[in-house]
Amino acid sequence: MSTYPSLPPQDLVTMPRGVPYIVGNEAAERFSFYGMKTILVVFMTQYLMNAAGQCSFFSEAQARENLAWFTASAYFFPVIGAIIADAFLGKYLTIMILSWVYCLGHLALALMDLPPAALQATFEPQTWLLIGLLLIAIGSGGIKPCVSAHVGDQFGRGNKHLLSKVFGWFYFSINFGSFFSTLLTPWLLKWHGPAWAFGVPGVLMLLATVVFWMGRHSFVHVRPRGLAFIRETFTGPGLRTILKLVPVYLFISVFWSLYDQTGGAWVLQAAKMDRTFLGIEWLESQVQAINPLLILAFIPLFSYLIYPAISRVFPLTPVRRISLGLFITVAAFGLSGLIESWIDQGLTPNIKWQLLAYVVITAAEVMVSITGLEFSYTQAPPQMKSFVMSLFLLTVSVGNVFTAIVNNAIQVPSRMDPVVAAISEARRPDGVLDGSGFESALRGRSLAFEAQDQSWKVVVPGERAEDALALEVGRRGEMGEVSTSADAALADARGRVEDDWRASGGSDAVRVLPTTPKGEAILEGIADPWGGPIRYRLVSGDAYLVASDGPDRTRLTADDLRSMVSLSLPAGEPQTKGPPDWRATHVPCAADAAPVGITVATFAASTAVGGGEMLEGADYYWFFTAVMAVAAILFVFVAMVYRPRDFIQGDDHQPEPSLADREAMIGRLDDR
Repeated sequence: MSTYPSLPPQDLVTMPRGVPYIVGNEAAERFSFYGMKTILVVFMTQYLMNAAGQCSFFSEAQARENLAWFTASAYFFPVIGAIIADAFLGKYLTIMILSWVYCLGHLALALMDLPPAALQATFEPQTWLLIGLLLIAIGSGGIKPCVSAHVGDQFGRGNKHLLSKVFGWFYFSINFGSFFSTLLTPWLLKWHGPAWAFGVPGVLMLLATVVFWMGRHSFVHVRPRGLAFIRETFTGPGLRTILKLVPVYLFISVFWSLYDQTGGAWVLQAAKMDRTFLGIEWLESQVQAINPLLILAFIPLFSYLIYPAISRVFPLTPVRRISLGLFITVAAFGLSGLIESWIDQGLTPNIKWQLLAYVVITAAEVMVSITGLEFSYTQAPPQMKSFVMSLFLLTVSVGNVFTAIVNNAIQVPSRMDPVVAAISEARRPDGVLDGSGFESALRGRSLAFEAQDQSWKVVVPGERAEDALALEVGRRGEMGEVSTSADAALADARGRVEDDWRASGGSDAVRVLPTTPKGEAILEGIADPWGGPIRYRLVSGDAYLVASDGPDRTRLTADDLRSMVSLSLPAGEPQTKGPPDWRATHVPCAADAAPVGITVATFAASTAVGGGEMLEGADYYWFFTAVMAVAAILFVFVAMVYRPRDFIQGDDHQPEPSLADREAMIGRLDDR
């Protein structure tokens, strides 16, 4: 590496020749990352199985939490990657090494689709999922600050005026790759399964690594500074730079807490909407493709039209752009809350409404993320470019940690959790329960049981006889329906709701489930065995919930008895386009395996104990909207007092060019 230049030529006024390799690498790498991330929530809630071939889905709150923790990890490792690059290995070598770690992560995810016999000889799919996500977080996170700082390192004083454009094209490449991956990987998952859906992005990551290696002779390779980097970063001016940026970065973190939920909460919301657009019915995770497509249009629109127009009446500094972006984010998430409130009322809004929310939040992304990327690079002294870029990426991590904590806190536990723990403890590698081990685990948790021919009847005791819960557990750990003393009251409630639905219209096509207030009135007078009311909540146009507060008579606790009911109407024309849905033959309890070809309306009920969410329906979206509104208002004061100072590579090696020199450089650029 010593044969490579360590500083850019200061008299070059055109685009550095290494930039196309970096931008090409970024496009392929982003295809890989966003392709995998796009389908993650859908995979966890609809496809994930254990080694025995049984469904092992996460709840919506668990999937949102897991996605947030993964995203937080992927944007935490940039700090470590930046220290390794700036202090020890340099950016180029760090990117090359961690790219291979990245590729191994995609391989681990693809291995979740191994046959059960192979999985039983290696790891459970959930273990492969954890390994794969960890390797991708290390690889992707470690190279993030290095790549964005590496592109800035190619510029000197002569062509620094091109930095804004190159960071715009850098972001263009990110969204170019993510647009196509967001369309392709959901299709691969639906029709060909996890091996293809996670494997193809892995191949693109391998391609990204090769493209980057091909440009090695065209790059400026800024050499690592060793321990001097540590001294310069965490003392004196370096430390002052970090402390100066912290208030700005904390508020940007709130933006990422909301924005990254477009891959979680918004995907789950899209699944409950009419996704017909432009004559095509889109998959719920494909809707995200609108974001990179909008970015491609918004970058030139904002750079050459909107920003100059606003600056004529209100000079737009970088922090002012960010401030405006935070307020726009409030509007975007407020619109998603409005959509969810319509769903809560039993309506099925068209996906156009969510596409409008994407338009708004993408505008916010341009003002916060792209501005923040350029702002971070220019505010960093030359010797700590990668580290400051990693701190900007750490804002994504902090925001997603907040999202993960919220989603963990709102999950209601279940009295069935000890049974689930006993099953997990006693399951053999082949997926079959070890009978003696299971019975020992049940005794250790003070759970009564009765062994039967092909199952166990397990009883979870309560303070009184009517508080007990019973269920059957199969030899492979299958949990049957829960039996409770409130079953009769819940069945009575379901019957009343069904009767009201049948009386609500002249045909199945126009009948509607009662709204939440109407349903509560319908169930008035029905009491559970503990004297509490039976509650009703409309979940969507084809699902509702009836629930008892349980023996503790307190809502949203582990004692709640919740009966979720799904309505299936007579099927229309069968789907004939595309290959057979992968889940139809591989996922035994997938949603798509629900009744097909039915000729009469059917109601399917499933009773659970606890396990709800404290922020249900639109309340979840309104909570985050309120958090963003408070942050946007407070950031106004930060924008008022912040005083920027720009640094460019080469500042510590030669003086700032004079005005005459700069005009001469621009003249040479015009001549070309």
